[in-house]
Amino acid sequence: MKKDWIKQVSILLITTGSWLIPYAQSVSRLHEKAIVVDTHNDCLTELTLDGKDISGHLSTGHSDLYRWKKGGLDVQFFSVWTDKTPRRPAGFFHDALEEIDSLHRIILRNPDRMTFADTYRQVKKRSHQGKLVSLIGVEGGHMIEEDLGKLDSLYTLGMRYLTLTWNNSTSWASSAMDETNYPERIKHKGLNDFGKQVVQRLNELGVMVDLSHVGEQTFYDAIAVTTKPVILSHSSVWSICPVFRNVKDDQIRAVAKNGGVICINFYSGFISKEYDQLQKRLFERKDSLQGGLLAQGLPQSNRNQIMSAFDQTYDSLMNAARPSLSQLVDHIDYIVKLVGDKYVGIGSDYDGVGSVPVGLEDVTTYPKITEELLRRGYSKKSIKRILGGNVLRVMKANF
Repeated sequence: MKKDWIKQVSILLITTGSWLIPYAQSVSRLHEKAIVVDTHNDCLTELTLDGKDISGHLSTGHSDLYRWKKGGLDVQFFSVWTDKTPRRPAGFFHDALEEIDSLHRIILRNPDRMTFADTYRQVKKRSHQGKLVSLIGVEGGHMIEEDLGKLDSLYTLGMRYLTLTWNNSTSWASSAMDETNYPERIKHKGLNDFGKQVVQRLNELGVMVDLSHVGEQTFYDAIAVTTKPVILSHSSVWSICPVFRNVKDDQIRAVAKNGGVICINFYSGFISKEYDQLQKRLFERKDSLQGGLLAQGLPQSNRNQIMSAFDQTYDSLMNAARPSLSQLVDHIDYIVKLVGDKYVGIGSDYDGVGSVPVGLEDVTTYPKITEELLRRGYSKKSIKRILGGNVLRVMKANF
């Protein structure tokens, strides 16, 4: 009896293994043949400016050249970002120049592993050379400092998309953050005349108009002005996770009508409604706890100890609430079912977010998305579009 059971288990393992091996090979081959494009990574700000060398194998952060290679990434848009207060007294534009310079220096130090591209033809050609093709996306219109000449300069230095706003509005475009939560901060809702000139100038130069982070009024104003397909470099689906940074069904339809592409953001709080709601509740409790401790007049050392314990509990609860890889692919699925498979891509926001879904811990994990799409019955043609083909199409239409 025992021998029969062992024999049955052995047969099961052998036959299961014989099925899994070719399946894994199929996923690997498909991922390798696809041109995999990620439209948003913040490592220049979060790692490079902090003195970390992404050409080495880092133990922190989401990204480095070794891990990109393992993840099969072919094309990376490096985000050039600075906060609503500039890092240097020289201002926002100078901050952008510093980051762009840091990227070019990394490429110069790693010519066998990285290459730069600023035209569609270069991207297509160089994506087959075994190097990471690097492009620049400037995240936030405040970095042009209301000067079209500075916009032109950023284009000359390689900018190939401009996110019209970050969370902060400019005088010429209102952000999603402000339109949703702080309307009193807005000088002009949507695009004013200068904002429309910015969109027109981007079209003339061949720079993609990026509508991630912008408010709904700015979104629709830009869609009305642009003559070329737009990109949302790192946004997810509002109907699944209703937060200010995600896009609603009518916006998704508008992007499809425009011929643009929406690249899914990996941040846990933009993927899972439950994660976002838990985080809000815990933030409220933290504020309440801090206020209560102050009211009690406890010594600073005691307050620090209590808040440190709270932070540890917070980290544990939020880590347990991280969404799954499958939940992220639900966002891709939603867009495909709503408007088709030609209008969705990947914009991870790696090294710009504090939490990502389980299974997508760093840039080595892109093949898991390929595997999940294949498991759901997507055709190889559709998967190639989602992994990068759709973004390439929008690049071609712009530059």
